Amino acid sequence: MLASHSRSARTTGVLVSVAAISTGMIGSAPVRAVTGPDVAAGTYASVAKLNIGDRPGSRACTAVLVDERWLATAASCFATAPGEQVPAGKPAMQSTATLSDGRTVEIAELLPRTDRDLTLARLATPATGIAGVRRAAAPADVGATLTAAGFGRTRTEWVPGKLHTGAFTVDSADSTTLSSTGKGTDALCKGDTGGPLMNASGELVAINSRSWQGGCLGTPTTEVRTGAVSARIDDLHDWVQQARALTPGWKTETLVQAGSTLYQGIRLADGSWTGFADVQAKVGDIGGIRTAAAAGVDGDTHVLALGGDGRIRHAIRTAQGRWGGYGDVGAVAGVLGDVTQLSAVSIGADLHVVAVADGRIFHTQRRADGTWSRFGDIASVVGPLGTITHAATASVGGRLHIAAVSGGKAYHASRDSAGHWTGWGDIAQVAGDTGPLTSVTMAGAGNDTHFVIATDDGSRQYHAIRRGDGNWERFGELTDQLGGVQAKSVSAGTVDGELQVAVTTSDNRLLHTIRHTDRTWAPTLPVATGGVTGNFGSIAITGTL
Repeated sequence: MLASHSRSARTTGVLVSVAAISTGMIGSAPVRAVTGPDVAAGTYASVAKLNIGDRPGSRACTAVLVDERWLATAASCFATAPGEQVPAGKPAMQSTATLSDGRTVEIAELLPRTDRDLTLARLATPATGIAGVRRAAAPADVGATLTAAGFGRTRTEWVPGKLHTGAFTVDSADSTTLSSTGKGTDALCKGDTGGPLMNASGELVAINSRSWQGGCLGTPTTEVRTGAVSARIDDLHDWVQQARALTPGWKTETLVQAGSTLYQGIRLADGSWTGFADVQAKVGDIGGIRTAAAAGVDGDTHVLALGGDGRIRHAIRTAQGRWGGYGDVGAVAGVLGDVTQLSAVSIGADLHVVAVADGRIFHTQRRADGTWSRFGDIASVVGPLGTITHAATASVGGRLHIAAVSGGKAYHASRDSAGHWTGWGDIAQVAGDTGPLTSVTMAGAGNDTHFVIATDDGSRQYHAIRRGDGNWERFGELTDQLGGVQAKSVSAGTVDGELQVAVTTSDNRLLHTIRHTDRTWAPTLPVATGGVTGNFGSIAITGTL
């Protein structure tokens, strides 16, 4: 059976928590151990046993991996007093997780919910080689049969040390909890708190919290109820994803402008995405956002946004997910008139920003110490072009590479670390002619510079490479990769050494693909953009660690 940490298993009119403590029970409402059958070796490998307290076995709970770094479990397992709201951060008591392969790992951090008995717990070292549980995207139906798993007591064993399962029927659900009843004699017992409740597809729908513990060892024989309450997790996809995005490692930071609003989302290394959040709600209102650019500096994301007043702002989202306020770039780098487009890239810890303004192209640099150089007209050092409509940046081998579109053609130049520029080169002469360019984006991967262009008002897209030796691989059309879409905006970025490309389309879709280092392309997939309202405009992607 599954159990929680209850003071008593008597019928007191409330369900009791089922987390076990060697010296007694702690109340607040978790569950004990599932009294069903033992689990075969290798089954439910994502389920872990928790020990909480400074003595082995001082309190026992169950948890389940959502990925190799994070467990989902009941927040009440970590409470130091009944009914306590568990704070975020390091657990108040020493806590460890014993994984299915026998490894014991410290719990380094808690991210609890305030609306239900649920927390995510970050492991100090990853559970490499153990897959996280799949999460359900929809609530369980009333009457459905669910499977609970836990390390709690059974009918006959006080500390079984084995994973057990039990079958439960869904009775009802509200916005945060799910109520169920054990089938036959199956129940949740002490030690089962925090364990998973899974649907017939093996997807996680809830985390066990509290139960009546009928039939569990130590419960009065007069208590026969097997009802339980669990904390729903099926509706918390983005909460889980945002937590996972805090884990160090490669991620694709994404900015999508829709209407006058800028949204930020993250693609994780496993290919899943967070939701998209309104950047102005986090950073501050700058009168709407016309366009934006992004660059990753280690784990931080630098955002350049063109406000409704035509001024360029800069903000930083740290690797810990915290946003700073907008700073006015014009106040430190000079005010530009009639800005239409921005691009940004990092070289080491420095941020390089290019702006298209008044049909010209300007460059500024934010140094690692936070100071800025003044905007300089690139034409004054690279040479004049006609009216510039679009620009892009890339970092390759410590050099800043720039592309500019003028008269429907693309030109390329670069700048070394000492500030010396090359002249413009006509890309068509080395990579092939295409239709008139609408936009250009670029990214550095190894010693190569990748160029992705949109032509013919966005109806065709091409890819070319400038190799490290200065030779070019000619433009190849991306119809097979992108499917002949009408692109409104295209952005390229390097993430973990691979080229990633994202596109917003005229029919209001966001598409994403990857060119691997073996030169093959991944399937182009649509990105769910729940929370984004308005028609898509510009997009910017960048990689962070």
